[in-house]
Amino acid sequence: MAAVRRGVATCGVRGIACGGGAIENGAEMQPSLNRAEHQPLPARAAWAWGLGVLAVALLAYGPALSAGFIWDDQPGHVTRPGLRSLAGLWQIWAEPGATQQYYPLLHSFFWLQQLAWGDAPFGYHLVNVLLHATAACLFWIVLARLQVPGARLAALLFATHPVTVESVAWVSEQKNTLSAVLYLGAALSYLRFAAGRRAAEYALATALFALALLTKTVTATLPAALLLVRWWRHGRIEARRDVVPLVPWFGFAMAAGLVTLHFEKSFIGAAGAEFALSGADRVAIASRAPWFYLGKLLWPGQLVFIYPRWEVPVSVPVLWGFGGLTVALLGALWLARRRWPALLATALFFGGSLFPALGFFDVFPFRYSFVADHFQYLACLGPLALAAAALTELGRLRALWTGGAAVAALGVLTWHQAGTYRDGFTLYTATLARNPACWMAHNNLAEALANAGKPAEAILHLEEALRLRPDFPEALNNLGDDLTRLGRAAEALPHLERAIALQPGFAAAHNNRAIALARLGRLDEARRGFREALRLQPGHAQARFNLGLSIAQEGNPGDALPHFTEAIRLDPNYTAALVNRAIALTLTNRFAEAVPDFERALALEPDSAESHNHFGRALALVGRYDDAIAHGRRAVELDARNADAHRNLAHALRQVGRVEEAGRHYEQALRLAPPR
Repeated sequence: MAAVRRGVATCGVRGIACGGGAIENGAEMQPSLNRAEHQPLPARAAWAWGLGVLAVALLAYGPALSAGFIWDDQPGHVTRPGLRSLAGLWQIWAEPGATQQYYPLLHSFFWLQQLAWGDAPFGYHLVNVLLHATAACLFWIVLARLQVPGARLAALLFATHPVTVESVAWVSEQKNTLSAVLYLGAALSYLRFAAGRRAAEYALATALFALALLTKTVTATLPAALLLVRWWRHGRIEARRDVVPLVPWFGFAMAAGLVTLHFEKSFIGAAGAEFALSGADRVAIASRAPWFYLGKLLWPGQLVFIYPRWEVPVSVPVLWGFGGLTVALLGALWLARRRWPALLATALFFGGSLFPALGFFDVFPFRYSFVADHFQYLACLGPLALAAAALTELGRLRALWTGGAAVAALGVLTWHQAGTYRDGFTLYTATLARNPACWMAHNNLAEALANAGKPAEAILHLEEALRLRPDFPEALNNLGDDLTRLGRAAEALPHLERAIALQPGFAAAHNNRAIALARLGRLDEARRGFREALRLQPGHAQARFNLGLSIAQEGNPGDALPHFTEAIRLDPNYTAALVNRAIALTLTNRFAEAVPDFERALALEPDSAESHNHFGRALALVGRYDDAIAHGRRAVELDARNADAHRNLAHALRQVGRVEEAGRHYEQALRLAPPR
């Protein structure tokens, strides 16, 4: 919102000084200063300027375009295999719980992107930058329609400000960029309706607002923001003209908010000791958070993916300090509302847009921190508009140089900050450098290390996470999993059992405990564990596969087949399930049915020594020794230390009379795995 001194008579944006006679309340007002700013650009120039905003955004976010996925991008947001069909699209809308959050439009958008470029991160990152640039352009158009000075500068500040990096460089936060486009589109359509009272404009605005709510519930603040804009421009709000059209919007907003609160508690985990906050704690957090966010807007240094979590219960000085400061500021702005109404409007817009994340409602990220950059993605629009308007009122030349320098500096900071989102290793290492006590970052870095085949390194971070937070079920589960991978299943069991004791419904911990039991030869207990994991999470493909594997290991490949088939249905790209179903089919004399599974597994992972080894062994069992030898050779090329591959290759070579070569591979197998 523009903030400038008001004289005896006002015109244009409320708060801009001008001469001349008084203007009646409610009349359309024309600006007297910076008229060129408010003149609509010719269509060609507007498109050129929009492309310029896009170019600036692409340049500032260059490092994000080559980034991968982090944290809950997969499978929390990028459409998981079980939903990659028309039936899956129906599930996204009709089955709450099918996706991490019930944002069906968002997940439908991810569904379409998955069809377009599968699991390649580049497409998702590019779309996110394009959405952010589109939101910046819509921001400019909305401000221009409201006759706010510096509309184009405000859009550039939004496009390049580093506090938006978390929303733009993190694929999961496409919910922010997409909902912002819909939010601003709805605002623009409503402003057109307010000027002409055309039903079509109202219908379009309402539809866009509903779609925004189906993308992210924080957009529920829009109807209140529109009433605030009405007050700022005209000095009053009329019930019939201004409030009545927005009554349905408030109804939609309330319904969406209740649904989201239910999902946060019931499906995502916004419950437990971390959320047992007193009323005083919540007031203190709500008083402190806006100052924190404003500070990051004014000085966007030391941005962190996960900020340190403020201590609770909150001390009395902190409560009274931030609470008193907030009340004093709002009181001062209220007293000055006639002279500088834009200041109060901006403060109310900022606080109101932050309201869903101020601590009065429990949201899952509060486990880690009460503040996050992505919480202020919409809220920062108000202060940035105010800053741009103030710069513009200083004079065109000064605004050009100062604004240009600010955009350039912010762009450089954004480019640097976007680079920290390249991958999990980079992001969590950067987080720990600025927040060493972040137990979540230790856990997530450990998970990235384990997935990269470095479980021993992962254990060090998990132990540190558990030192910082002893009752951390996810870290206990991951520690147990890594110990099992290292052949230390007996050590893993106590950690996994502790994770289950802390969180009985933790399906992954039940699955990992069962794996450890299977490694210890306790197959009956293992199968019970896999079944419990499936009871808790029927769509757990890995638990389904592991149950089938435990059955097959006891010599019942036919009984294992349905479980392998169900695991593949849940995850069509599950190569281990494809290979093991093919082995089971081969062992039950159905080799012809097994071949497509072997071929599919190798198409997915052509350099898998295990898949080549098992396919070669199956080919030898049906007498296709030449083909078996080809796959066996490929297996030992890929993994020269695979004793089983050497043994199977030797067997196939011996069958075709290549005894000397077969002997060499038998000897190598014995060296790698001596008989006990």
